[in-house]
Amino acid sequence: MDFRRQLDILDPNVILYPVVLIGCGGIGSPTALTLAKMGCPDLTFVDPDIVEEHNLPNQLFRLKDVDRPKAESCKDAVSEFSNCSARAVSEKFDGSQELSGIVISGVDSMASRQLVWDKVRWNLNVPLYIDGRIGGEVIQVYAIRPNQIEDIEFYENNLFPDDEVEVLPCTERAIMYVGFTIAGLIGAQFKKWLKEEQLFRKITFYLKTMRIVPQ
Repeated sequence: MDFRRQLDILDPNVILYPVVLIGCGGIGSPTALTLAKMGCPDLTFVDPDIVEEHNLPNQLFRLKDVDRPKAESCKDAVSEFSNCSARAVSEKFDGSQELSGIVISGVDSMASRQLVWDKVRWNLNVPLYIDGRIGGEVIQVYAIRPNQIEDIEFYENNLFPDDEVEVLPCTERAIMYVGFTIAGLIGAQFKKWLKEEQLFRKITFYLKTMRIVPQ
């Protein structure tokens, strides 16, 4: 692809690390396309689920993807929209798999986040960990250097059990523009880290009021 219009923002040649995206749903599927379009040359998608009808309005899947593995569908979409080299792993991340490169979490439970965190914390092969979270029209994006004690302490203060998470009505949990917005924020944080710009450990975006709070 011809990246000349973004070269002063991000030159794909500086993306030297592979990216592992865990979770290919409302957060992961738009993030997959965003990263591929930014020029990430090496992406791995990890998700055990299949695409269901109710995923179509708020996730980046095609009608023909219903009943197909989400990881495979993400891989196919990325290959159609870019020349990125992508791999699909259609299995649940259970903490037994080794991780390296840039790790991005788009999982849908705090228990799953804890499993991912346990594998990236103090992992010298993971220089950056990004965790995306969505609750209705509220977005949170964490960008953590998992080998720096200040970042570790900050992130662990924002990990809590699933029973402390506010449960929204099933009709108020997801809409496509929220997915595109969090994908953009994840892409922006990824670019900031690559270019050694100021990196925010946490960004909270309240879409109803259009208020953004960086930390």
